[in-house]
Amino acid sequence: MSLLVVLLILYIIWDVNYFIRCVCTVLAGRLFQGKRKVTDATTIYGLCTTQDVDIFLRHMNNARYLRELDFARFHFYGLTNLYELVRQRGGGAVQGASSVRYRRTIPIFHPYKITTKLVWWDDKAIYLEQQFITLADGFVRAVALSKQCITNCNVSDVLKTYPEAAKRPEMPDDLKLWLEAIEVSSQKLRKDK
Repeated sequence: MSLLVVLLILYIIWDVNYFIRCVCTVLAGRLFQGKRKVTDATTIYGLCTTQDVDIFLRHMNNARYLRELDFARFHFYGLTNLYELVRQRGGGAVQGASSVRYRRTIPIFHPYKITTKLVWWDDKAIYLEQQFITLADGFVRAVALSKQCITNCNVSDVLKTYPEAAKRPEMPDDLKLWLEAIEVSSQKLRKDK
């Protein structure tokens, strides 16, 4: 009985569902989907359930979008082998910044997909664009930009191992403006010291 209580407490303290979903998402991608080029878009699917919704039980809670984006990023890393290459060089990946533009809600019990695409990189980070798209109408419900900081290794060197990434693409206009806004914010915080 005491073991059951300890397991229940651990389940409550740690978000066990999150870790199980991470493992399942990466394993399912590796087992049932082929490897992707680092420049290809990857896709995962989801369903807005009662665990995902706001207090009125009508649509996906804004915080849940960010959680789902994590799973889509892990899936991208797994299918492109990018994270493995970073780890082989002694590096890691951390979320440096994100911006989500909500266009329309995802109603409860509606299936959706999240596409993840590498849109640009520099020596220290990769930049992903992710889209939530409802399956019933193909409408892009939300768009996220994500800065994934790669630690302890040079991103450009890692990406040179991918033939399709031999030439860095032009920086998208929305990404450029977003990075400028981040820099303005950083300058303001530096002045406050």
